[in-house]
Amino acid sequence: MSSPAPSIQDPFKAWRFLVLPTLKVSDVFSLFLKATIAVCTVVSISLVVYSFLNQSQWLPCPECQKSVISGHLKITNGYVSGDFHEKTNISHILFGIGGSEKTWNKRRLYTELWWMPNITRGYVWLDQKPPENDKWPETSPEYKVSADTSRFKYTCSYGSRSALRIARIVKESFELGVENVRWFVMGDDDTVFFIENLVMVLAKYDHNQMYYIGGNSESVEQNVIHSYTMAYGGGGFAISYPLAKELVRVLDGCIDRYASFYGSDQKIQGCMSEIGVPLTKELGFHQVDIRGDPYGLLAAHPLAPLVSLHHLDYVQSIFPELDRIDSVKKLTSSYKMDPGRTLQHSFCYDLTRNWTVSASWGYTIQIHPSLITAKQMESAFRTFQTWRSSSNGPFTFNTRPMTQLPCLRPVVYFLDRVERVGDGTLTTYKRAVQELGKVCDQPEYAPVLAVQSVNITTSTSLKPDILEYGTA
Repeated sequence: MSSPAPSIQDPFKAWRFLVLPTLKVSDVFSLFLKATIAVCTVVSISLVVYSFLNQSQWLPCPECQKSVISGHLKITNGYVSGDFHEKTNISHILFGIGGSEKTWNKRRLYTELWWMPNITRGYVWLDQKPPENDKWPETSPEYKVSADTSRFKYTCSYGSRSALRIARIVKESFELGVENVRWFVMGDDDTVFFIENLVMVLAKYDHNQMYYIGGNSESVEQNVIHSYTMAYGGGGFAISYPLAKELVRVLDGCIDRYASFYGSDQKIQGCMSEIGVPLTKELGFHQVDIRGDPYGLLAAHPLAPLVSLHHLDYVQSIFPELDRIDSVKKLTSSYKMDPGRTLQHSFCYDLTRNWTVSASWGYTIQIHPSLITAKQMESAFRTFQTWRSSSNGPFTFNTRPMTQLPCLRPVVYFLDRVERVGDGTLTTYKRAVQELGKVCDQPEYAPVLAVQSVNITTSTSLKPDILEYGTA
């Protein structure tokens, strides 16, 4: 009998069972899911521990000083600078003031009304160095001498080549490399800036973007000749750092391309057109391109912070009993008490007496012994003429005639004094002295003429957000 055939054993069969046991599909999926969760948990814990131990890699480096512009963000050694969220203040502004060595001693009186030594930063740029034996005033900004511009073309037959060097002030200011500058603000040596309001306006805008901010001329004829898209230099204009950086790159070429343009501000605007940045208009920048009495303009100021005044040597004094410099000093006395409220125009009605009362805070009061429509009240009295032709218009805002007939004019009061009362103010306005024969003798005027002074009280300073409608 033959023996049975021997069975052949597979030596790897047992190992296959141990290594790859028979599993259901659901078991495989459950095992995979658990493994994935475990790996993710370990990785997450590792990242948290790493971040905690290396905080300096994620937070801004306060010690780093070198800043560059990458796009529109301010970058410090590869990270967003710690001052990115700091609100704009006066230390972030660098002023460039166009001046002349021959006229500075007179014009500096306007600059020194607003310049704050050791607080405001910037320079007045002169055409030549002052005599060495003349001591430079400590109350004035430091001076710089503009670079020679004889290599540039200038073909405007009725202009001055000084426009070339004044146009380059923003470039020369930028190239000084002053630290922590967000805005370059240009102005003339007879421009009066109202610093707190200037800061208030610029703080509304992202300084890491390209901005060109200013205002037009008040006279339409000036805007037609020069431009409606230009910030007029006498009223001042502001250029954000990123825009200044690009402007500096192209400016000298622009100056030659626009050789026929009259003024420095017009040449700057030509460059802005090439860069593609439009003018952002703010109604508080005032070129004051008018002749005569500025009263009507200031008594109907738009709802916008008063940022600047210019050409004050070419108009009558703001306050009739004072000279030009002392007039601005008096306006500044109320401005310092409540910057945002200064010149803000409002009006109301006394229905018991049928009076209309208009107030330009810190400057003047008008009382009409009748009810005047709101449309009329918001229009400026035309106490002035156009800049170039001394005509009665047109202007870039609504005006109405100021008649010489005393019974058709309001009774006018001017600021007398201002004082602090708690968190607010008390301003007092005295009736203006009227010339003999120019006082209305009609009965309805008698009660108004009996009012010798008007008091206005406020409980708090005017908040900046109320004035945001001033952007054109």
